[in-house]
Amino acid sequence: MSSRTGRAYLAKTTLEVMEVGQYVNPRGETVAITAEMAACNAGSACFEPETLTEMRDEVLRTPAPFTETAFQLENETTLEGAWSLAADATTGRIGVLNFASAKNPGGGFLGGSQAQEESLARSSALYASLNLFHKQYYETHRRLRSAFYSDRMIYSPACPVFRDDAGSFLKSSYQVDFLTSAAPNAGAIQKNEPVHVSEIPQVFMARMDKTLALFAAQGCQTLVLGAWGCGVFRNSPDLVARLFSEFLQSGGPYFGRFKQIRFSVLDRSEEKPILRAFTNYFARSSV
Repeated sequence: MSSRTGRAYLAKTTLEVMEVGQYVNPRGETVAITAEMAACNAGSACFEPETLTEMRDEVLRTPAPFTETAFQLENETTLEGAWSLAADATTGRIGVLNFASAKNPGGGFLGGSQAQEESLARSSALYASLNLFHKQYYETHRRLRSAFYSDRMIYSPACPVFRDDAGSFLKSSYQVDFLTSAAPNAGAIQKNEPVHVSEIPQVFMARMDKTLALFAAQGCQTLVLGAWGCGVFRNSPDLVARLFSEFLQSGGPYFGRFKQIRFSVLDRSEEKPILRAFTNYFARSSV
């Protein structure tokens, strides 16, 4: 869906789907998602930074469940990556990282904005889960003066996904776990907090550590990750790819804690600088 007006219309119909708990697929069949939505919302939680630190320590005290981690790197959207993995019965529980707005659930999806979080919100029941934590997550971040935001995270388990990237309803829904976490807004920090720019890598590293720990603690075997914070937040793709590599590849604390990791890195530019950054760290290890 290319136009802002069209995307806003899709967002409106997504709200309607969540309200009635069903949709009509291209075959004219009614697909119910009421039970899946209810289970997702009941299991959703917002985690405080201190809790995540304790969780991280507990995760890393336990042996890694896999002897290795397989990597895939594709120039694709997060939804495309999630759909490909969901079609494979061997992937186990799938965790998807939502590159979140810290201040608005679903980012600008209601107004037709187009970025990774907006795509996820238009295509799934994620928005309903995020809205459960308006005060704890979004209002808290709105009160913060710093664009570093915080390590708070929202976890939405087995959330039903019912659209593709084009906005078409799927024949049947599938479920993934969404982890919602905001990267530091490097662009805003450079503009408004320039004396703290040097702190971005350290803050990002700590947040990524907690993110991977939460996925592991929730039992995800397969992850869909990507260029987290490399869009409007203007984080360095090389930094993000390097940090993921240090955590996930052989010798890193999360190597073997996931069976498979797919980096869905959408880069339509001619030079492909974002994709190239991830290629530098993950191309040789991709399957």
